[in-house]
Amino acid sequence: MRINRRLILLVSIPLAVAVAFSLRALAPAVDHVVQAQRLTQMVDAADAAGQLSSRLQGERAAATALVAAQGDEAAFTKRAEATDTAIAKYRDHREELSSVPEKAEEALQRVDRSLAELSSLRAQVRSGTSTLSALTFRYRITIADLINYRGGIAQADGVDVDLSDRIQAAAALSQAGEYLAQQQVVVQRALHSEGFTPAAQRAFDATSLGYTASRREMAAVGPQEWRSWLERSLAGPDALAAQRLEDEVSRTAGGDQLSVSAGEWLDATSGRLALLVPIERRVDGSVHDAVIDSRSAQLWWAVGEVALVLLTLVGALLVAIRLGRVMIRRLRELRNAAREVATKRLPMIVEDLSQPGALGGATPEQVAGNSGTPVGATGEDEIGEVGHAFNAVHYEAVRLAAQQAHVRDQFAETLVGVARRGAQLTAVMVSELDAVQRDEADPERMKVLFALDHLAVRMERNTNSLLVLGGYGNARVRNADSPCATVIVAAAQQIERFHRVTLGTVERGIGISARVVHDLAHILAELLDNATRFSPPDRQVGVAVWSLVDRAVVQIVDEGVGISPERREVLNARLAEPRADVGNVRSMGLQVVSRLATRHGIVVELRDSSGPGTIAEVTLPASVLVNVTGQSPADPQELGLGRPGGLGDGSVFSPRPGRPGQGLGEKVAAGVGTAAPSGAAGHEQPTAERADTTRRLRVPEEYDPAKRIAGTSSAGLPVRARQSAESWPRVPERSGPGPRAATAKKPQRRRDSRQISDVLAAYTRGVSRSTERRTESGGANPGRTANDDETQRSK
Repeated sequence: MRINRRLILLVSIPLAVAVAFSLRALAPAVDHVVQAQRLTQMVDAADAAGQLSSRLQGERAAATALVAAQGDEAAFTKRAEATDTAIAKYRDHREELSSVPEKAEEALQRVDRSLAELSSLRAQVRSGTSTLSALTFRYRITIADLINYRGGIAQADGVDVDLSDRIQAAAALSQAGEYLAQQQVVVQRALHSEGFTPAAQRAFDATSLGYTASRREMAAVGPQEWRSWLERSLAGPDALAAQRLEDEVSRTAGGDQLSVSAGEWLDATSGRLALLVPIERRVDGSVHDAVIDSRSAQLWWAVGEVALVLLTLVGALLVAIRLGRVMIRRLRELRNAAREVATKRLPMIVEDLSQPGALGGATPEQVAGNSGTPVGATGEDEIGEVGHAFNAVHYEAVRLAAQQAHVRDQFAETLVGVARRGAQLTAVMVSELDAVQRDEADPERMKVLFALDHLAVRMERNTNSLLVLGGYGNARVRNADSPCATVIVAAAQQIERFHRVTLGTVERGIGISARVVHDLAHILAELLDNATRFSPPDRQVGVAVWSLVDRAVVQIVDEGVGISPERREVLNARLAEPRADVGNVRSMGLQVVSRLATRHGIVVELRDSSGPGTIAEVTLPASVLVNVTGQSPADPQELGLGRPGGLGDGSVFSPRPGRPGQGLGEKVAAGVGTAAPSGAAGHEQPTAERADTTRRLRVPEEYDPAKRIAGTSSAGLPVRARQSAESWPRVPERSGPGPRAATAKKPQRRRDSRQISDVLAAYTRGVSRSTERRTESGGANPGRTANDDETQRSK
């Protein structure tokens, strides 16, 4: 799981807990808001119920007058229409109610049933079939239920004490108006019946007492201003006229006739009831405003709590996101720095340190300190500590790489020192061998001396290999170009099994630049030595050279067991890119070839052969090639890479016939012992050219390979006839001056064992004298110039 997801999970859990507790804390505030909203709806319905009560009271008075023959039907119909309007408004508010107290709900249900029966009651009024007592009772029940609902909402949840008192005061005012309306009906019934009976008198007194009690209740629980409103409203002439008639009726004894007329009484009481209606509306409006204010306060309080909680949660979330982003950004910067160091910076530093002399005299600690720090501003927290630790790891890695480079430089210097000492000793041995060979006439002993001479050449190649591994080049510097065939001959002279090398097709005109001759001979010597070591001893190793458009190709073909594709791929990779260290001792030749080839842009690649064995292909770029058309090949001795006596067998010059598919191309002569420089396959080289080739390669006639080939192998290589040591041809006389001229024409002298002991003793004394002279001259090598002791630095 990525760090950002872990941070989200880490923040989400406490955030979810905080949200849960916040919601629980906000629940009361939200509940108060909901209760305030419900109370507002109940108060609106109570206001509509109060208006409906007033309309029902007027309709009841008109219905009583119509039944008592004190009024007309038009007045009743007008009152009924006003009542229907109030009923419609009441029902709209009634449908909005969701939750009301139990007593208020019961009152509403009774009101709903009474309103449903109101149409039949009106029909009875119009038909005159209903009695006044039944008529007034049914109206009174409906009005009483409406007033009970108004008082019942004071018990709703969330209603504070002050608001509850206001609601009860408004209900008491409505009840006072109902008592006045009942008083009006009682007098109307008395005027319609036989008089003011004792029952009517008791009912009249009850209404008077109820009115007075309701006013007291309203004054007790209601605000002071409500009492002021009521007193001012009932202090007018209409109210006083109604009060005067009420007093007159109250003074009438039971059973007596009332002295007031029905019309006068109805007008006076209706006027007083009309004065109460505005007061009721005003009181209901005050209750509604109080409820709205309470609801607004609860709402704002809830909104404030929600906003505070949300701001707290959002703030915590933003802080967590900001801190998380900073943490993730720093971790990503640390990751990117680690990747850059691992993939670019550290490999580049290691590659630079792998070059010879990369330290420049600096210590590993200085190199590590100058490499810089991959992580800049790290901080002082745990992430900063990781950054410091990563910088420490980078410092230590660079220091170790620099230390390894220092060790490699020291080891390279050791190799160079050993190689130079070996070169000096080899030079001493060669000098002494020259002295012994000049005085030796016995061919058998000469053969042994030549073998020692050839061993010295091989030792010199190993010494040069050590110089290459140490980062230096060959000590000799040529000033003349050489033909490619001569370089191949010189390379063959540097290996142990040189007699198994067969020179095949070598196109004319291919020359090697002077600066590359020694290194190319060294490359070919390593490849030839490897080919002769890992191929059957009775098989030849062929060498051919082809000229292409912009390069030349040297192919070395053996008939060994071959190399597996996986192993060949690994070896080709090593040849293409030389290692910085010395590597395995067993693969020293591979390292030497890779370094020398890279130095001059030469490409060396191992290829699979169609038959047994392997093809080593050396591609020479145009920068190392020169045109040597018409130029005689240089003497191998002039190359400084071999000695004429080291050949021993002319088979090194034997041309190798090729065949298609063997990697030598199709420019190979079909006949054995011929080389087609430019002709097609199957054409034989002209005799003149063969003679010229023999002259250039200095092949003696008795060394003609055509006379020594017994057949052809399955791979197309010539099979030489086996000869005993006694049948070997004698070494030809070498014409020309030189310290190593052949002595074939000198008279042979037989020496006994004592003479041989004297020769060896003289050889020992000569080595001792050379060592003493070298010591006295500061280690100078006799027989060499000062330039020979110096080595070329690899480019």
